[in-house]
Formats: sequence, C-alpha cells, structure tokens
Amino acid sequence: MSFSSNNSQQISIFDATSNLTARELKMLDKSWAKYFSENVFPYIDEEPFRVLYSNRPSRRNTPVNVIIGALIIKEIFGLTDEEIVETLPFDIRYQYALHTTSFDEQPLNDRSLGRFRARCNAYEETTGIDLIHECVLSLSAALADLMNLNSGLRRMDSLMIASNIKKMSRLELLYTCVSNMCRFMNKCADENFPESLTHYLDDADHNELLYHNRSENTEDKISTVLQDAVLIKEVCDGNYDDSSEYQLLIRVLNEQTTTDSTGKIILKDKTAGMNSTILQNPADPDATYRKKAGSENRGYIANVVEQSGTDGSIVVDYQVEQNIYSDSQFLKDYIEKQPEDGSDSTLVTDGGYCGNENAKLAKEKNIQLVTTDLKGTDVADIWADFEFNETGTELIRCAGGFIPKTNVYDKNTQKCKASFPIETCKGCPHFAECNPTLHKRVSTIKLAQRTAYHAQQQRFLKTEEFKTLAKYRNGVETVPAALRSRHHIDKMPVRGLLKCRLLFGIKIAAMNVRKLVKYMTGLDSCTLNTVNA
Repeated sequence: MSFSSNNSQQISIFDATSNLTARELKMLDKSWAKYFSENVFPYIDEEPFRVLYSNRPSRRNTPVNVIIGALIIKEIFGLTDEEIVETLPFDIRYQYALHTTSFDEQPLNDRSLGRFRARCNAYEETTGIDLIHECVLSLSAALADLMNLNSGLRRMDSLMIASNIKKMSRLELLYTCVSNMCRFMNKCADENFPESLTHYLDDADHNELLYHNRSENTEDKISTVLQDAVLIKEVCDGNYDDSSEYQLLIRVLNEQTTTDSTGKIILKDKTAGMNSTILQNPADPDATYRKKAGSENRGYIANVVEQSGTDGSIVVDYQVEQNIYSDSQFLKDYIEKQPEDGSDSTLVTDGGYCGNENAKLAKEKNIQLVTTDLKGTDVADIWADFEFNETGTELIRCAGGFIPKTNVYDKNTQKCKASFPIETCKGCPHFAECNPTLHKRVSTIKLAQRTAYHAQQQRFLKTEEFKTLAKYRNGVETVPAALRSRHHIDKMPVRGLLKCRLLFGIKIAAMNVRKLVKYMTGLDSCTLNTVNA
C-alpha cells in the first residue's frame, strides 16, 4: 500500500450537502461538525505517517487525516471501531467533519482503524518514534493558538492509568504461565508434550486447582505447579524461544524462583528480591506495580502539561510510561525537549517535581519552575541568603555578605565546608542563626546548595505571587478527572505500553477538541448577541 496525501478535498456536484434543505444546512452549521471541519481536520499533518507505507506504486492508502480524525471523533462520542465505521456512511455530520461529503464511498472499513494503529505501534517498537504523539502535539499547538492561550505559563500533573488486568496471586501467576505454554505446545502438536500435563488443557482445571479444595495447603499447590513449570521448561529445550508464552514462562521462573545449595529450584521469599517490575499478569507483560497514597496500581502512569487562558485550556504535551516512572523524571524529559533559545516561561507543578537539580535544568531552558509543595523537612530560613556558584561546588557569600576564607567541596555529601575569620562571624548579626562551628582562628559552616534552595522555596511559598500560581496549578486537576469520567482511561480496551500510549494520545486529542468546540461555541454566541444588540 503506497502513501498518498489527502490535501485537496474538492466539492463535487454530487456532494452530500447539496441535497440538504436550508434548515438542515443551518443545523449542520451550528453543530460540532463545523468546528471540527474548520479548526481541527486541516491541522492533522499526514506527512510524518508516510514512513508507514510503501514507496512503490500500489493501491492508495486510506487518507491518514480521515483515519486520525475518525479516531478522535470515536473517542469524543465513546464509540467502538465498528460503530464509527457503520455511522460514517449515514451521518452527514461525520462526513462534514472529515471532509468526505464528496466521496463516492466512505473510505473507512472494518479493518482501517485497527491496521493503522498496528502500523503505528510496529513503527514505534522498531524506531522508538511515536507518530501519534507528534501528531497530537502538533494539533494541540494549533488549537492553543486558535484559543489565544498564554504560552508563557503552563502547569503539569501526573495520573495513574490502571491496566485492564486481574490481580493475580503467586499461585495463579505460575499456573497461568504454565497453562499458556501447555496450550501452545498442544497447538503446535509437539510430540514431546508431557502427558502428565494434559490437565492444563482442560478449562475446568483452572478453577479446580485455584478455588476448590480450599482446605488444601496453598504452598503444596504452588510446589506442584512449580515442578510442572520446571518440567515443561526442560521439555521445550530452547525450541520455543521466539514464542511469547515461553518467554513469559522463563520470566516468571527467573523472578519468582531461585536455586538452593543443591541446585534445586525453589520459590523466593516474598519479602526478598521482589520488586515493582515483576510480571503482574501474563495478559499485560508491560504492566508494573506501584503503591501510591495507600492504593495499589498495576499498569502505567501519564504526565500532562496544560496551557490555559481566560477562556479555556489545552493539554499541549503528554507522556505515558510504566507506573514506576517518577514525576521528577517526567519533568526532566519535558525540559530536555524544550528549545535552548526558548522565551521565558513559568511551569507550575506539585511537590512531586521539586528539587534543586530540576530547577537548574529548567533555568537552563529559561523556564521558572514553581512547585506548590516541598519534599523533606523544613530548614532554617537563614540558609536562603547563602550564595553558591552555579554548580554548587563553592559557597560565594554568606547571609551577612562575607566571602569565605576557604572552600572545600565534599562530593559524597554535596556540601561545601566554608571557613570565615572568627572575629567576622562573632560580629555578624546572623551569628546566632547560622550557629557556625568555632575553632581557634576560624569558624566553619557545612552547607549544600540544595539546602539553600530549599530555604529559598520555603520563603517563596509565603509570597502573594506563589499563592496566585498555586491557585493556577489547581486547574490542572480537572484533566485527570475528565480523562477518567469521560474517556475512561482506567478501563482501556487495550493492553501493553505502546497500545495504551497510542490510545491515551487519541483521548488527549479528543479532550482538547471538546474544549475547542466549547470555546468556539462561546465565541459564536458572543458574536450573535453583539449583532442582535
């Protein structure tokens, strides 16, 4: 299939809108389809998706902007692939929004959307480039410009995304991996398949082992399944290295077991050697475990950056990773992508993104990082007046304005040990607050730049400017709420990091389009009221 752009959408004499009455045209002009057609569809850039198709002359691809537009509309109205494909030929609003009113036949079929997503996922898996992410960010930037949003002020927040998987016990996890491998060997008609494991092929065996005979010792059951896992591993003998069933079996054995002094495979102690990256469920090997705010989460985490104005807001950037990814790392990734010569801007986040290192990285890109909370215990306010060089390896000036006599930097503690003439310290009005260590001729202070930064932030938290910015950041809390209530991110119909990442991007685009339609509807209402007045 070769790539062909869909840049020109000429209206033919048989255009579907030509059969509408004046009343129907007026209704269409007032619908969401008008705003989508005029302000969203033209900004969907097809060119980056050229790499997904062949360069050789062959059958033309389904227009990429139609596919992406359909995916966004599908998320706006909560439709399935089948419903959007079946609705498009009969609903002129959908055709109007996607510029297909003059098409002899609507370009989507039952496999168009699925194949396109598969191409995007395969390309990202091979190259690491997320084409949907780039498309959504480009579209978001265009919508933000249309809504005249303030590009110099942004806010950031993260949210958990639960994978659509069942919580499994150790017994069920081992059993499922063994059962899947048995079924795969049986499907391949492998003559080496152990006859003693045929019970794993029986659908009733799962419930019989896991839920019946509850008086039976669970440890005995685990031991039995473990022996079966070792047996089938030995039987496979590397013949199924390319199969996901075998790879998951090996993974669960490596993560859940160890060998004793005799070389026998035994279970690991749950309190030792187990971490958040171990397999949670074979149905979603990418999902990881994290406990946050007292609740358990198995799946992924997303980070969103929102740009707002007086009449609305748009999510202009996002990132989806396994849920063991930290907020601090999300911030570093975002800052790294910003241009070196960017204009001055302010980024407001919660306390999870704070830190002297992050503030330094942001400053290098002309970004003022403002966090609404601080990690760690409070420090003395006096440390805010101590000045360091940019790298934090030298104390330049103390709170009293004095230059140290000597400076020694400790790489392990990241602290500077500065000495001052003892008479200078004793005569300083801040002597009691600093409380230096007194020696025969000098007094010394050990201080890290991060401590001085922490004190500065404590002081900033008491200002009116901070209170205004803190109120501004609160607005980003509506993004996770909207994604959960309207776009159901905790019930993703897909599994796997790449698939969840792609679908999350489409949901972000859908949410942004909702906001644009609301904004444009408000503008039209204001214009109408002005004309009537």
